[in-house]
Amino acid sequence: MKPLAGVRIADFTLHAAGPFCTHILSQLGAECIKVESAARPDIFRKPHPVYGRMGPASFDQVASNKLSVRINLKDAKGIALAKKLVGVSDLVCESFRPGVMERLGLGYAALAALKPVVVMVSVSSSGQSGPDSHFAGYAPLFGAWGALGYLTGYEDGPPVEMRHVMDHSVGVNAAMAAVAAIYRLRQTGRGGHVDVSAREVACSLVGEALLFAAAGGEPARIGNDHLRMAPHGVFRTREEDRWLTIAVGTDDEWRRLARLIDAPHLLTDPRFQTRASRHMHRQVLHGEVEHWTMTREAGEAERKLQAAGIAAHVSCNMEDIAHDRHLRERGTVVDVEDTAGRERAALKAPIRFSKSEVGMTRGTPRLGEDEDYVFGELLGLSREDRDVLIDQQVIF
Repeated sequence: MKPLAGVRIADFTLHAAGPFCTHILSQLGAECIKVESAARPDIFRKPHPVYGRMGPASFDQVASNKLSVRINLKDAKGIALAKKLVGVSDLVCESFRPGVMERLGLGYAALAALKPVVVMVSVSSSGQSGPDSHFAGYAPLFGAWGALGYLTGYEDGPPVEMRHVMDHSVGVNAAMAAVAAIYRLRQTGRGGHVDVSAREVACSLVGEALLFAAAGGEPARIGNDHLRMAPHGVFRTREEDRWLTIAVGTDDEWRRLARLIDAPHLLTDPRFQTRASRHMHRQVLHGEVEHWTMTREAGEAERKLQAAGIAAHVSCNMEDIAHDRHLRERGTVVDVEDTAGRERAALKAPIRFSKSEVGMTRGTPRLGEDEDYVFGELLGLSREDRDVLIDQQVIF
């Protein structure tokens, strides 16, 4: 049995951060019912060319394993229907701008009055309170507000946007908080409201730099460099846009690397005699290393370096991940059916339990495809009642 078997989620999240939270929880066994409408579907259902295909962007990656129903939240009867769904759920998750759920009549106070033991998880850009709580935001802004963007990039370049790593980091943090709230519910019978701020998730990841700044230092962007290690970085290879990461930490590793790349003269060069001096002259040193890597295929160079006991690996692209033997055998990369009925790769939750299976049991839901079960079996609405609500565009 999965760890969260028996938990039901009314999922009002959209875009990526909130949906990734409920996606993780669904793979842990929770029954997740995604609420949308034809008038306002999740924006990720819409065609988006950013991933090189005019399909529903990354919707397959955050919606697989969920159930789907349509509820028009602009209609009072739709709000009443949403409350019925909350009444049979343990957890409510939403990722609107603060205040939206309250204006709809679905804020925590209203839902707790309906069901005192309900747990609500709210994911927003800057939290439910405070002077910046009204800000909306997407993944690049989360990293910028939390200083991760400032710390990311090359020393002579601007801050670099973090993109989807922020959405998914926020989602994982929200899922962890949701599990803690569900545990408390099971132990004490107490519900509660969990407030997850994406900006604060970003801030939580800059602790070392913040400590350095508090001690009088000046944290700066260092690209792929390391504060002490050299060579340390990403190097071009003979193949177009195929990169190799290398990290050399000790004098012994450095000597092995110099011999491997057939550059014994580097071992007698005074600039490279100590770790400190190698780091000081790292740009010159990186050029020497890249002179060798550019004559090799990435995979070949990776194998030679690893055999010599040097930390190195090809910088994987998406095709590598989709066909990676290790990830496939562990069931991390699985094939699911998208909304057009096509099979495509998706990522399973990166979690394993010794006595519980975790993962996806179904593909991406089509809009409203589970209404017979949710509205009929769970909420007890007759076919006639549902038809009336469809005619009134409450179920729409």
